[in-house]
Amino acid sequence: MPFEHRSRPLLPKREFLLRVLRYGLFASILIMGSLCIGVLGYHYLNGLSWLDALVNAAMILTGMGPVDPLRNDAAKWFASFYAIFSGVAFLSIVAVFFSPIVHRFLHKHHLDENESRR
Repeated sequence: MPFEHRSRPLLPKREFLLRVLRYGLFASILIMGSLCIGVLGYHYLNGLSWLDALVNAAMILTGMGPVDPLRNDAAKWFASFYAIFSGVAFLSIVAVFFSPIVHRFLHKHHLDENESRR
């Protein structure tokens, strides 16, 4: 569902909170999908246990860096591309999560501005 046009009134608080919940759920799905890619890659390509693979994937996804050393070339290739993917994914997920909040702020500011001009 697209955001309301600037000529439309501000969305009621309940509907806004439902929108934030929907976007938060979508952002969570993106995080889980990105994390799964990393866990599978670290587990199968670097031979890490599931827990160690999760720690490494989470650390890369949040921009902290890997915990365990990379044992072979395949793991190094994967880690390189996963790090690039993670940087883009992180910024995209943040944008998805905050978009309804930023939209409401800008929409309210625009409505307030129009009222003050009258």
